[in-house]
Amino acid sequence: MSLKPRQVDFNSTWGAIRDTIKGVITLDHVPRTVWNDRFCDVYSLCVAHPEPLADRLYAETKQYLIDHVAQLLNKVQEEGEQNLVKNYFHYWSQYSVGSQYLHSLYLYLNQQHIKSQKMSDAEIIYGSADPSITAQGDQMEIGELALQVWQSNMIWPLGHRLVQLLLEAIDLDRAGQPPAIPLEAVRGTILSFVEVQAYKKKSQLQLYVELFEQPFLIASGEHFKRNAALLLQEKDVSLYMEKVRGKVDEELFRARRFLHASSLAKVAHRCELHMVAEHLQFLYSECQNMVKYEQKMDLSNMYDLLKSVPNALVALVDTVFDHIKNQGLAAIHNLQGDSIHINFVENLLAVYKKYRALIKEVFKSDQNFMGALDKACNSVINHRPNDGRSPCRSPELLAKYCDTLLKKSSKGITESEVDEKLSESIIIFKYIDDKDVFQKFYSRSLAKRLIHQQTQSMDAEEAMINRLKQACGYEFTSKLHRMFTDMSVSADLNNKFQSFTKQKDIDLGINFGIYVLQAGAWPLGQAVVTSFALPQQLEKSVQMFETFYHDRFNGRKLTWLHHLCQAELKLGHLKKPYVVTVQTFQMAILLLFEKTDQLSCKEIRETLQLNSEQFKRHATSLVDSKLLLADTEELDETETNLRLNMDYSNKRTKFRITAAIQKETPHEVEQTMNSVEEDRKMYLQAAIVRIMKSRKVLKHNLLIQEVYTQSKVSFAPSVPLIKKCIESLIDKQYIERTPHSSEEYSYVA
Repeated sequence: MSLKPRQVDFNSTWGAIRDTIKGVITLDHVPRTVWNDRFCDVYSLCVAHPEPLADRLYAETKQYLIDHVAQLLNKVQEEGEQNLVKNYFHYWSQYSVGSQYLHSLYLYLNQQHIKSQKMSDAEIIYGSADPSITAQGDQMEIGELALQVWQSNMIWPLGHRLVQLLLEAIDLDRAGQPPAIPLEAVRGTILSFVEVQAYKKKSQLQLYVELFEQPFLIASGEHFKRNAALLLQEKDVSLYMEKVRGKVDEELFRARRFLHASSLAKVAHRCELHMVAEHLQFLYSECQNMVKYEQKMDLSNMYDLLKSVPNALVALVDTVFDHIKNQGLAAIHNLQGDSIHINFVENLLAVYKKYRALIKEVFKSDQNFMGALDKACNSVINHRPNDGRSPCRSPELLAKYCDTLLKKSSKGITESEVDEKLSESIIIFKYIDDKDVFQKFYSRSLAKRLIHQQTQSMDAEEAMINRLKQACGYEFTSKLHRMFTDMSVSADLNNKFQSFTKQKDIDLGINFGIYVLQAGAWPLGQAVVTSFALPQQLEKSVQMFETFYHDRFNGRKLTWLHHLCQAELKLGHLKKPYVVTVQTFQMAILLLFEKTDQLSCKEIRETLQLNSEQFKRHATSLVDSKLLLADTEELDETETNLRLNMDYSNKRTKFRITAAIQKETPHEVEQTMNSVEEDRKMYLQAAIVRIMKSRKVLKHNLLIQEVYTQSKVSFAPSVPLIKKCIESLIDKQYIERTPHSSEEYSYVA
């Protein structure tokens, strides 16, 4: 074949092309040689000399397609309405494939003639300089033309009757009856409304939506309303929810079978609108009982139905919040006994784990319900009994719980279990508002464990402090870290002191070890120095250590806290030797019996220069342990004599007199709380000064807001307390009210 333009007889060439088009569009057999010849004929007409015949070819092809589709329409209508959908789908299946082949046959016309003549978006909007392009700009590629002809000459004449028959077929399918129309034809016909506009870049689904989807959704809505009315007659919420969920699943399955994917969400929305959103009060009527009795299946069904309806979950979330809060308060109500702190924490953790698991299982970890769990836990853990008049005990009880786990006395529990329980305790800690109160109690119990060597594992202690640091930052745990540092520094100091005594060839006569603790880091309060005459056996050691320490550190003051010290004494006056761990004052009392078997209480107290309270407490502990015997039941300083119990025996040869380490008294708890209040005032004042120094001038409400934001990491300060701190700083002349407003402050440089 020659590619050179030549004169072509249009009528004869078109006749051959028309015969081939008929075979292509009806999917009849077209030999390869014929196909190739017609392909060449299309090319010849497009490049014909002296004038191209492409536009005439396009016009004739368009008319042929219009005539062909008109013939198909007559066939579909003649074969009866009962077969309308079936026949339409049959001819569409044939025509849609044939149009694709036709598009290939006209490939040269499409690419070289029609595409070059098409107007751009800018030319459509602003106009074209070439009138010929404007005139021909409405031409489309042959495949697109075939689809447009089908839409105009087949779908629109049949459209509404087709849709009516399709809706009737779907209604029969809903009723469980086999429709007269094959399901394949139903699906194919519906999707043909999409495929016929597939060539459009925009609004490809316009025909499908306007012709079929909108009537389908309206009809479906009426069906859902009738279905809901029937189900509501049962007046059973559980059954209703099960049926509705089944209905939604059934409709989505049907939509996947018959409809375009874009309709799935609309079908589900229409079903939820008429069967859920319009009957919320009926669903809510059993909501409280379902939550109260934790009916997981019903709650799961309710969640699945309500989650897609705007604001419908609010009532369910509020009900879950109230239930968790009530269960939490019930778990910690009326706890009594020595293990109140253990029951408090473990009961709360049990409630938290239970409802976290329930939310994960039933509500798919929905953030609304997780928020309700957090809010409920926060409310329970920070609950103040007696209508808010009593202080919240959560920080104190959690600190005691951690102390119990970290002490050596925790028996029957492995290290891994201790670590797991401590890790879980952080869950409770994160909900506590008054974290500074917890810090006070925790630091006091940590101090006792370290000083009295009662900690079970230094690794566990350090791991717990690191958890607290992750939750609240380094500043929160800085003092705890310094306490640990002091312990390691003290160990090093003891080694150096022993080297010092060896160099000086000094024999202390006893094993002597000390802890040097920083006053600012350890929660020992203002140490009350109790009047006490050191036993002769200790005097040399104390004097030598003071000499050693002051030689190395100038300007430091040592304060001996004898009430925190302890000693090991070997008892050699009994039938078998015993080693007993006692507090310093107990040791001093026992040492007085080295050269005598009996002493009066008055002699002991005067010799040791102990006050009455200290003497009575420690002497009583020795009498209770049977190491000493008393003449009278009640210790009286003037009448009672104490003597060694020469018949004392114990199964253990090494033991501790524990009475010296007292439990925390209400007075000590009150002291701790007062200390917290003072620390809060200082913290708030420092925060106010920092803010004012950076801002220079600030309104009252903004200052309170910023102070609250900075403080809420450790505690939630009350507005009256912040106001008191502001007034205190005004008195101290750190800040002042501005001249033009009493509600504005300025920083005094």
